[in-house]
Amino acid sequence: MTAPATERVLAALGANGAEVRFVGGCVRDAILGRPVKDIDIATHDPPEAVIALLEAAGIKVVPTGLAHGTVTAVIGPHHFEITSLRRDVETYGRRAKVAFTADWAADAARRDLTINALFAAPDGTLYDPFGGLEDLRQGRIRFVGDARTRIREDVLRLLRFFRFFAHYGKPPPDAEALAACRELAPLLPTLSGERVAAETLKLLSAPEPASVVALMIEEGIVAYFLPEADGVAPLRALVTLEGLGPGADALRRLAALLDPRQGAKGAQALALRLRFSNAERERLVALAAPAEVPQPEMSDKLQRLLLYRLGAARFRDLALLAWAHEIARSGPSSRRVAEAWRAHLAAAASWAPRQLPVKGRDALRLGVPAGPKVGRLIATLEAWWIEEDFRPGREACLAKLAAMAKGER
Repeated sequence: MTAPATERVLAALGANGAEVRFVGGCVRDAILGRPVKDIDIATHDPPEAVIALLEAAGIKVVPTGLAHGTVTAVIGPHHFEITSLRRDVETYGRRAKVAFTADWAADAARRDLTINALFAAPDGTLYDPFGGLEDLRQGRIRFVGDARTRIREDVLRLLRFFRFFAHYGKPPPDAEALAACRELAPLLPTLSGERVAAETLKLLSAPEPASVVALMIEEGIVAYFLPEADGVAPLRALVTLEGLGPGADALRRLAALLDPRQGAKGAQALALRLRFSNAERERLVALAAPAEVPQPEMSDKLQRLLLYRLGAARFRDLALLAWAHEIARSGPSSRRVAEAWRAHLAAAASWAPRQLPVKGRDALRLGVPAGPKVGRLIATLEAWWIEEDFRPGREACLAKLAAMAKGER
């Protein structure tokens, strides 16, 4: 917030004497000493004046949401979202008809949570119109004003309440907010899949999301946006296991939540409904319904075979999920079993990808005619190479290929 690029934007916006303040997440995280990711700035100047001031200072401007008073200033890799103070005239779901204002309190009143309605002047002076600072210190997540009104303005705020509770809150949850979420949960299916996906993955990226997901299940909320979920025991175990080194991964955590009885069909339906990318959908289905799963006690040779087939990342994910489900079913692993799982994770971390030392062009050089026969020979050679535990080098593989090609003639 004191970086040169930030100061340049602030200087440009204040050139005509306008008051400029940081707002929202950057203020909240700076107070807590957490890393600041995005810089959001508010000003009472209308967007046209904001654009003119930035351009006069030679700063690139992107009109990201002029109708709602938002533009983005770009300085190199740094992006700053700048919004003119607003008050709602009408609200309808995600969008609202707004009027620009010079009233900071009116702008704060349209925000979702008290901890997100904090302002800070460039000199560090804090402005806290709704008690967000004390809420932040107490780990209390509250809506600004009436909780039901805030949620009806934008139903996504229901999921945001639980996401922020997972990242910033301390139990017990605010009773008014929880009651409003419980009452209005049937509105969740009206949200777009992309918005639900983003909030769900952000919630699951929290340091310990299982307790919050358990609360959402208990309150009957999960059924409205994640009916494929089974229980939180595997997720709780997985979060603990991630502490061994792999670190948090929201999509892997989502896979741990899914009912294994629904298999690939359930994961596919979820991924399609939440509009996941092809890569995300493929990964989720592969984790929820794997064809091959590492076992705690298997030979080193079989371990290397699965690492080759699955790749180190997929092998690691499946090992973690299998271990987590085992703990969820049977309790803490014995020392011997835990050491076996740890050995799998270590093997994945140190795995150097193997590649068959010969290719189809080597078969062509041996006189094998182009066509399906080349593919069959290479596939057979690869099966032999794998059975030999990847030991044969290029010369040995070429000799084997030559013998196989001779036999085909």
